Amino acid sequence: MKEAKIILWGAGTARTIRPIWMAEEMSIAYELKPIGPRTGETQTPEYTQMTSKQKVPFMQLNEVSLSESLAICRYLQANFPHGGLYVPEDSTTRAKEDEWCLYVYGELDETSLYVMRRHYDLADIYGEAPQAVDVARAYLQRHFAVIGAHLAEHETLLPSGFGLADIMLMSCLDWAVFYGEDLPKDVGAYRERHAARPAYKKAMAINYANLPEVLDGTA
Repeated sequence: MKEAKIILWGAGTARTIRPIWMAEEMSIAYELKPIGPRTGETQTPEYTQMTSKQKVPFMQLNEVSLSESLAICRYLQANFPHGGLYVPEDSTTRAKEDEWCLYVYGELDETSLYVMRRHYDLADIYGEAPQAVDVARAYLQRHFAVIGAHLAEHETLLPSGFGLADIMLMSCLDWAVFYGEDLPKDVGAYRERHAARPAYKKAMAINYANLPEVLDGTA
């Protein structure tokens, strides 16, 4: 019987690159359905039947269906060989990884960058809110300072090696740079260092295959 294959839905965003990059770091075979948000592709009856959230990324494997980038990455981490990715083996280190992942997702992604996305390049949908964007930018820089202080003494978020928390952070750093944000020195050095990873380069090329302007920096 043919072995089931992971199907990843979604490409072209800072959130869709996370499971793609995880799969590439761990050498996991998958099939990508590179649909985009707000293209109508997530609102078809067929896709809505799979996930009523009508969001990407989304993962299918046998009877398992998952949305939310962090949940998908956690599933891959827990159920497949680790490949080139550091995975904590004790509860304390796993909790520290969770702490970083939730911090990045909550403070950088949702509270800062997605507010900027809503009222910056999606202003035609959500309305312009310059003050909200300015506050979000300031809040983002405040937390970049926190992360920079940590990275001044560590090459990765967890001292033991590059892992899921770093994928979460790198996706947000790329997102911030795309929005013209300056990175503190140690944060910028961290981004440059890990952007040299072969799996990152491959994931970027896959995730943004239909957006060459993102890859060449002209967007």
